[in-house]
Amino acid sequence: MKNKGRIVVLDTGYKSYETERSLLEENGYIFEIFPGERDDYLGKREFASDAAGLFVRWTRLDREFFSFTPMLRAVSRYGVGFDNINLEDASRSGIKVANVTDYANHSVSDHALALMFSLIRAIPQSAKALNSAYGKPGREDVFELHDKTLGIIGLGRIGGTFAIKAKTLFREVLAVDPYIPDSRFPECGARKVSLREMLEKSHVISIHCNLTPETRHIIDAKAFSMMKNSPVLINTSRGGTIDEEALKHALQNKLIHSAGLDVFRDEPPGDSMKEVLTHPDVIATGHNAWYSISSMSALQRRAATNLISLLNGEEVEDCLN
Repeated sequence: MKNKGRIVVLDTGYKSYETERSLLEENGYIFEIFPGERDDYLGKREFASDAAGLFVRWTRLDREFFSFTPMLRAVSRYGVGFDNINLEDASRSGIKVANVTDYANHSVSDHALALMFSLIRAIPQSAKALNSAYGKPGREDVFELHDKTLGIIGLGRIGGTFAIKAKTLFREVLAVDPYIPDSRFPECGARKVSLREMLEKSHVISIHCNLTPETRHIIDAKAFSMMKNSPVLINTSRGGTIDEEALKHALQNKLIHSAGLDVFRDEPPGDSMKEVLTHPDVIATGHNAWYSISSMSALQRRAATNLISLLNGEEVEDCLN
């Protein structure tokens, strides 16, 4: 079979890439994995200089990067988020970009539920004090859900799945998403409201939106000031949706009950987040809400098939530009 060009994985970390390798080589491409360090931007740029297609996770792709990859025609982003890729620059360079959707709806929503229950029931504190404070609750303000309100930001695939799973636990579910048809809300058991109303009424708030200029710091100091019920705050979407300095202030001043974080502005989080990560009312996990055995397999296979389809000039449901 004629060689159709190089396909490069720029951001590694998965246990195996045999699925991608097999599919790409079957279709006539050379498959290679960048051997350098995570933050070696220049090395990645050089490695991809003659690539026809790329797999990425976190590497920033913009006009500068694309100016060094004249043969690049398609990019497949592992996962849903794509804030590290400048779509306008990609389009100007004639490069198609796809993410991977609909592969971790259950994994992420399960993780958000796990964080929520662990925080409300103070599971880590209770486990830690098993012998020293046997019989006592992990914290005094443990509450029940049946008479409380859940607020959701983003009612797409993951947010909708989370709503359907959680709706029987709460008295009411409120949701904010201006880009979802109105019919979606009752299907998920939610009522469409403004951001202000959701912030004011919710006892638990879970974020499930992409990071865009519109959603960056959607939870900021002003948003925290609107929270009348000191809610539990869950974020399994993108770290940039929360102003981390405002979050620190909210925790210090008891504006929220607690926070469950799987994502951060900088990943992994740096020293500026130490006060938040070590706070007794915070549970933090390492951007692994997406993971399960089945979602891992689905992610890598769909990323590969998306890339092949883009390179073949075919329509791709996940295409972003």
